[in-house]
Amino acid sequence: MKKFFGFFQSAGVIIILCFILALCIYNFVFGNPANFMDNNPANQPLPGNLLGTIHKGGVIVPVILTLLLTVLVISVERYFTIRRAKGKGDLTTFIKKIKSSLEKGDVAEANNLCTKQGGTVANVVKSSLIKYEQMEKDESLTKDQKTSNIQQSVEETTALELPSLEQNLVVVATITTLGTLMGLLGTVVGMIRSFASLATAGGTDSVALSTGISEALVNTAFGIATGALAVISYNYFTSKIDKITFAIDEIGYTLVQTYVSSHK
Repeated sequence: MKKFFGFFQSAGVIIILCFILALCIYNFVFGNPANFMDNNPANQPLPGNLLGTIHKGGVIVPVILTLLLTVLVISVERYFTIRRAKGKGDLTTFIKKIKSSLEKGDVAEANNLCTKQGGTVANVVKSSLIKYEQMEKDESLTKDQKTSNIQQSVEETTALELPSLEQNLVVVATITTLGTLMGLLGTVVGMIRSFASLATAGGTDSVALSTGISEALVNTAFGIATGALAVISYNYFTSKIDKITFAIDEIGYTLVQTYVSSHK
């Protein structure tokens, strides 16, 4: 499972695979001849056939569909990554147990709790506890220097762990705007076709006009849906990461204060 999701941590790989899948869906699902009159994709969609209508959205549809699939794949990958980062048990309970162990001065128990919990928060705490024990044995430094070293250990480990949680979220943040813009582009292209059909010599081409309007509306809907999903996904995962960061900061503060209060 770990190797499987590790493969999907590369944004480039995700986008390429999603683009290939989007083309397949556009051509073989939306563009299935059964969705159109006389089994011909060049004709109008069957009345009430949504798949055929989406296919008439034009070449912008697979692009927007790629963005939509990318958001979905990254969201699933981030969900499991952040879930692993929290560890096996409840994070709030883990924090309380660690604080209790530190208040009692039982560093060994705190280490055992980290081993059982696993995940990013536990890794940061365990690394800091190692530095904590080293400072207790070091007689060459002053108390302020030792306290500073423990705090620095917390900050350095946090700086190493957190980027893995935020990976690929910048792509989702970009799609929040890009999805809407691509929908707008498809809308403009569709309207251009609509007005071009109105300007056709000899009268209005109703088929071309309806195709252009369909293209405009489909791309508008797809673009808005993609942008909305990206915003929801980005805000959801950043809030989860903020909670993990807060948990690390809380334990780091407790660790430093425990050393200050228990060492003269």
